[in-house]
Amino acid sequence: MATFLNPYLHFEGVACDAITFYASVFGGEPSVMTYGDMGMEGPDAGKVMHSQLDRRDLGVQVMASDYLPGMGADSLLANGMLSLSGDDSDLLRGWWEALADGGEVHEPLSVKPWGDEFGQLQDRFGVIWVVNIAAG
Repeated sequence: MATFLNPYLHFEGVACDAITFYASVFGGEPSVMTYGDMGMEGPDAGKVMHSQLDRRDLGVQVMASDYLPGMGADSLLANGMLSLSGDDSDLLRGWWEALADGGEVHEPLSVKPWGDEFGQLQDRFGVIWVVNIAAG
């Protein structure tokens, strides 16, 4: 039986842009459903109720939504980070470069004392990523 971790990210009105960006990083076509698609009317109808990007062939699935007023954004945006790791250095370096575009590198991707390459960045949507490329 396969085990799969799939992060669910919450944003303040930019979930569609974020899931589109992640599709440009990981490939694939995201699905997007707005609150309006589910019958909501008004100023929040265009916000994303649920979006999803599936790249299970790469071990990646990302989901995202926009929170609405009163949803407790502080608890939805709790501290944390996403980690990408493995030994496919070309693939992981490509993801690193794409995620860093428009973001901020906190710790450059470099060889660490444990022998792997490791780095940390915050993407343009405020999500923190760590990347670990296993030593060959």
